[in-house]
Amino acid sequence: MIYSQIEHDKTSREIERQIESLILEGVLRSGDKLPGERELSKSFNVSRPIVREALSALEQRQLLIAKHGGGTYVADVIGTVFAAPVVTLIGSNRKAKSDYLEYRREVEGITAAMAAQRATAADKVLLERIMDEMHEAHKINDPQLEARIDVEFHSTIGECAHNIILLHTLRSCYRLLSDDVFYNREKIYGGSGARDKLLEQHTAIFDCVMRAKPDAACAAAQDHIRYVETATREVEQKVDWSTISELRLAQRNDAKKPRVARGKSTNQKET
Repeated sequence: MIYSQIEHDKTSREIERQIESLILEGVLRSGDKLPGERELSKSFNVSRPIVREALSALEQRQLLIAKHGGGTYVADVIGTVFAAPVVTLIGSNRKAKSDYLEYRREVEGITAAMAAQRATAADKVLLERIMDEMHEAHKINDPQLEARIDVEFHSTIGECAHNIILLHTLRSCYRLLSDDVFYNREKIYGGSGARDKLLEQHTAIFDCVMRAKPDAACAAAQDHIRYVETATREVEQKVDWSTISELRLAQRNDAKKPRVARGKSTNQKET
C-alpha cells in the first residue's frame, strides 16, 4: 500500500498532504485511479466523511478528478511549458525543434548522471522491467510501441534521479515528445537501422545507471540525443526532397497537357 495511517490530528488536511506528496514525488501519476472511499478510510484509519472532505478539497484544487460513477483519478497535473497556440507555432519551426533537442541533450545527460548516483533497488527493478518491454517491442518490430516505451524509459530515468523539479520538468518535456510536437518518433524508428541503433543506445544508458557510473551515463544519454538530432534532420531532409519532387512532377505533367486557344472550342480547326 502506498497510503499510510494517520497517527496525529485525524483531519482531512493530513490526508490531503499525503496525497499531495504522492503526486509530487511521482508515485501517483496523471490518470491513476485512487481506491474507493471505503478502502482509503481503512488505509488512513479515518472515517469516510474525512476522506470525502479531503478528496473534495483536492478536486477543487484540480489535483484530482471525480468521474460520476467511475471513481476518482489523478488530474493531468504535468502541465504544459507553452500555451496551446504557442505549441502549434513552435511545432512547425525548425529552430524550435533544434533548440528542444539541444535542451534535451543537456538535461538528459544531467538526469542520467543523477540516476546513476541515486537509483535505488526498487528503481532498478522498474527500469529492468521497462528494458524487457523495450526488447520485446523490438523483437516484434513494432515502431509505434517502441516509440511509446521510449518515452516511458526516459521518464523512468527521470524518476531514478530523485529530484522533484527535474522530474516534473522532464514530464512536461516528454508530453511534447509523446504528442510528436517537435518530431515524429515513429518515422525516426522507421529509418534504416534506426531501431537497432536506438535499442543499443537505450541499453547503454540502462547499463550505466544500473552499474552506478554517472559520467558514462551522462555521455551515453547525450550521445543518444545527438543521434536523434541527426536522424531528425535526415527525416526532414527526406520530406523536403519528397515535396520538391512531387512539385516537379506536377509541373511536368501540367506542361504536357494540351493547351486550348482562347475563344476556340476543341472541335474548331484553325484556317
